[in-house]
Amino acid sequence: MTVFAEHSGRVHVGAADTLPDGSQTEVLVGGVHVVVVRYEGEFYALRNNCTHKDFPLLGGDVSMGRITCAKHGAKFELATGKAKTLPAVKAVKIYKTLVEDGEVYVLEL
Repeated sequence: MTVFAEHSGRVHVGAADTLPDGSQTEVLVGGVHVVVVRYEGEFYALRNNCTHKDFPLLGGDVSMGRITCAKHGAKFELATGKAKTLPAVKAVKIYKTLVEDGEVYVLEL
């Protein structure tokens, strides 16, 4: 687990060129664990917690714009956090990602 410090309401994740497509990183945003995923060149950030059974999403399979909880197979849409398959029915909180001067940041929405 990689945890970065929070400055000015935003959390530095790392240089965009060091986060290849398919990478997943965890950061703390306001004391909440957030998984940052690079998928098809875009960065997405979601609370690192499946809404079905309190299990981390970090390390779950990412495909078709969704991340899958490794515990019970619930899928969440990266862009919206919406639960797309059972057993989860409640969305995961999403966060804003920002790339500035080649650096990736996460902010609360």
